[in-house]
Amino acid sequence: MLTIGAHMSIAGGYYKAVEAAAEAGCDCVQLFTKNNNQWRAKPITDDDVDRFQNALKTLRIRAPLSHASYLINLASPDRPLWDKSIDSMVVELERAERLGIPYVVVHPGAYTTTSEARGLRKIAWAIDRVHRRLPHCRAQILLENTAGQGTTLGWKFEQLARIIELCRHPERVGVCVDTCHALAAGYGWSPPSQFDTTLEALETHIGWNRIRALHVNDSMKPRGSRVDRHAHIGHGQIGESGFRNIMRNAHLRKIPMYLETPKSTDPGTGQPWDVVNLATLRRLAGEE
Repeated sequence: MLTIGAHMSIAGGYYKAVEAAAEAGCDCVQLFTKNNNQWRAKPITDDDVDRFQNALKTLRIRAPLSHASYLINLASPDRPLWDKSIDSMVVELERAERLGIPYVVVHPGAYTTTSEARGLRKIAWAIDRVHRRLPHCRAQILLENTAGQGTTLGWKFEQLARIIELCRHPERVGVCVDTCHALAAGYGWSPPSQFDTTLEALETHIGWNRIRALHVNDSMKPRGSRVDRHAHIGHGQIGESGFRNIMRNAHLRKIPMYLETPKSTDPGTGQPWDVVNLATLRRLAGEE
């Protein structure tokens, strides 16, 4: 069954993100469990949990997903920042588990002044430290592929595979694939020849059983640009042809999909872009 949703704001309470998702016609929802540009986080109350879970059940929103703070850099050679990133990742997983969210998406990090190999090892070491501190945590880390700007890691599927291989508990780590980031990194979604090459790379290096979420975003920038700029579905370089391939693929359509496109109104229809993008994806999937 196709499961498509969007990232929603938690302003006013976690349950508000669920309500916004339902109003837009989502099947699933992604959210931050804290301010994504701050280290600190206020405690999650029992009332927060109850309202969130009740909203999911009542409004029939499934597959909730959390996105970790953008401040986290698990590859950092700066020891204080690396330690702080590990602490923050522990908090992110604890908060997700408290809310009943099974996965937390995180950008792998940037190696800055060291090397790719050193950065990949640092990320794996950081994940191992997180797991040692949370031996029984059910919420799991999903490493997100990146566009490859600067020294950021994870833009090649091989890099994600290497991080997971280096982890002591690889079974506790999954992957979230972002369509915009993949295109910016050089992976094509159309024509069919490029699409098949991308799928082969995903299957070879990651494996379908490890991909737990998809970020469905079009890209303002062309393939191989290494620049992360999200666009509305069909209005970017992936285009409707690329998303038609994605939405009709037997493997990808089974994975929960989350929009991370700009929150505004489509001037052509007067509807929120989330509503328009969801309709476009369903149309391209053959499910009006």
